[in-house]
Formats: sequence, structure tokens, C-alpha cells
Amino acid sequence: LGLPKTFFEHLKHELIHPDTIKLAVPGLLYTIQNNLLFIALSHLEAAIYQVTYQLKILTTAVFSVVLLRKHISRLQVFSLVILTAGVAAVQLSQGSPTKLEAQDTTEQNPVLGLVCVLLACCSSGFAGVYFEKILKQGRKVSLFVRNIQLSIFGVSLGLFGVLAKDYEKVVENGFFQGYTNTVWATILIQAGSGFVIASVMKYADNILKGFATAISIILSSVISIKLFDFDISALFVFGVILVSLAVFLYGYKRKKVKDEGEARNPLLARKVNV
Repeated sequence: LGLPKTFFEHLKHELIHPDTIKLAVPGLLYTIQNNLLFIALSHLEAAIYQVTYQLKILTTAVFSVVLLRKHISRLQVFSLVILTAGVAAVQLSQGSPTKLEAQDTTEQNPVLGLVCVLLACCSSGFAGVYFEKILKQGRKVSLFVRNIQLSIFGVSLGLFGVLAKDYEKVVENGFFQGYTNTVWATILIQAGSGFVIASVMKYADNILKGFATAISIILSSVISIKLFDFDISALFVFGVILVSLAVFLYGYKRKKVKDEGEARNPLLARKVNV
């Protein structure tokens, strides 16, 4: 009993610590982002949505430079542009229109949808980099506690939205209506991925997370070939090539000569080695 008691006391101390309020920023932004994407899907065609939402890769890079003072070379910037185009091509090749797209398009407002998806890109980039800054430059707190602190604000805001919109349905059928085994499995997978993403942010960065996400999209498409009879198109292959090229270019570093004397006088370097 001593260990659980100590754990919960430590957790309680961390949750009421003033430092916790910092997590309100990404928690609020992630909730706003989800609602912005829902509005965007209601007013944009799937193809336009899939392409424009990939701009979050570039906004993440911009906020990494501004908030973390991260140095990004011209070659790496070029690779990020290629990655954005590659991911967009892969998603477009899937050709799966959203359910919202099937609604009557006469009520759609493309300008509103475009504004919402661009704001979502900015929200995604800023929230991710801000959270990364807290993990790397803030107090030394475990990733488990940081995720709990972040979830408090996300769950609170999400619960407020549920009660504001579906209060009567919740009262009538309960909060967990429609929670099938598949839904619970999805929730658990998403929760586990949250810890993985936090680890990537702490020990790597958000830009590399973007590359990992791009590769995961490709892998999921490949798996869909077997499970859902997904057809490989020329656009999909083109997107895979672009993503692969972007990964290579981002990690490519020109070979630097450490000893300038050896660079100027190769014969001297040979004598030293002998």
C-alpha cells in the first residue's frame, strides 16, 4: 500500500502545482483545433482539405525556429516542402471522401473552410512546439504526469462541449452510449500513442514527428492493400517517392573536414598518419 499511496501523493502534488497551468495552452489549442477541423470538413471537399491540412508540417517548422531557436538549413526547408507535397499526394491517392462531403454542397462556404483549416494548421504547429518546449526546458517531470496534466484541460473542455451540445442525449441514454469494443480499442490505442508522441517530442522534436507520421500514413496504406483491397495508383507511388526523398534530404549532412590543415595540405596528412 505504501507505493500506490506515495504515487498518488506525488501525482496530487504535481497536478496542483502552478506549473500545471502551462499545459492549458496546448490543451485548449488541441480542443479548438479539433473543432476547426470539423468545420473545415463541413465546408471543403476532401481533396482540398487533405492537401491544405498538410501545411501543418511547415507551420511546425516555423514555430520550432521561433520558439525553440532551432536551426533549419535551406536543404531541410526544401525537404519539408517535399514532405508536405508527398503526404498530400499519398492521401489524395486514397480517394476516400468524408461523410461530411456527401452532404448538400449548396450550404458549403469554401472560404470559411479554408480559414478554419489554416487556423488548425497554425494551432497544431504552435501547440506541438509549445508542448515540446515544456518537456525539454521546463521542470523535470515524468512524461506520464505531463500527459495527465495535458489531458485534464482537454477532457474538461471536451466535456463542456458534450454537455453544451448533447446534454439531453447524455441524460436520456447515458454518457457511454455507442461505446462498442471497437471504440474502446481505438481510445486505448490513441491514449498509448499519446505517450509515444510525448516521448518523440522530448527526445527528438516535432519535425521528426512529422516525418514519422508521414511514414505511418504510407505503412497504413500498404496494410490496406491486403485488408481492404486498396489499389496502388501512380499518385500513391509518386507520394511515396517524395516522402522517401524528403527523409533522405532532411537527414543528409555534407561531409566536413575537421582539420583544415589536412584539407590544405593532403601530403602533410599522409605523413602524420604514417
